[in-house]
Amino acid sequence: MTIRIVTDSTCDLPANVVEELGITVIPLYINIGDKGYLEGIEITRTEFYTNLPSYEHHPTTGTPGLNAFLTAFDQLADEGATEILTIHISESLSAVVQVAQTAARQFKRIPVTVRDGGQLSLGTGFQVEKAARMAAEGKSLEEILAALDDLGPRTFVAAALDTLEFLRRSGRMNRFLHGIGSLLHLKPILTMNQGKPESLRVRTTAKAEAKLIEILKTHTPIEKFALVHTNAAEKAEAFMHKISDLLPDLPVYSMDITPVIGAHIGPGAVGFAIITKKSPQFEVQYGR
Repeated sequence: MTIRIVTDSTCDLPANVVEELGITVIPLYINIGDKGYLEGIEITRTEFYTNLPSYEHHPTTGTPGLNAFLTAFDQLADEGATEILTIHISESLSAVVQVAQTAARQFKRIPVTVRDGGQLSLGTGFQVEKAARMAAEGKSLEEILAALDDLGPRTFVAAALDTLEFLRRSGRMNRFLHGIGSLLHLKPILTMNQGKPESLRVRTTAKAEAKLIEILKTHTPIEKFALVHTNAAEKAEAFMHKISDLLPDLPVYSMDITPVIGAHIGPGAVGFAIITKKSPQFEVQYGR
């Protein structure tokens, strides 16, 4: 039994982890003007964020086609896979899951299971990494899915945006705007858990940072933590120093968020992805 793991480029896992665990990453598209780029292959994160403010037309994003999945599945079967588990960005934010499901129905060589991660960025990445490590240990698909069922409700992502401008231009992520209203001078905070995008609103950068810390504290003790940002490494590191006493004594990923998400939330965002040790039944209501 050989289970291989597939995901998409929004998972934000470090390249060394992807390589170590043999994870197949299917890239999404960044469309700039009349040209489309496979993110991470034909356009880098640094290039994208450096040029984002000066693009004549705001970038749009696109899902991979059916053939991208079928080709990846074929290659894994050729390499000896007996089952495939493919885990993707939340269906509430993207159509990637739907494309994967269509491909899985068409693919007949080996069984393919499609899972909606209910998350974005490293909220998805944590689940992908867990599945890949368990697969490498020889765990069954049932054992892996059970572990992900436990992990999903305990996985949270939160990020403070520098501006509303890019989110307002978004077609796919505008569900986050619910509750923000039409006020202009806001520093919105986006949160994600179990496929439910939510938004909080504060008026200053200092208050946004304080709210992020408050959210983090509600989820302690923390099992796993990652720092995420959009071309704001120094800002993210400064935030990291302020929360270091809340974090587990474990390696921490610090990742520039994929351009497919960054196109919607813009540069200067800082946040985190976490797995809390609290019970999956634990729920938090954040004040607005």
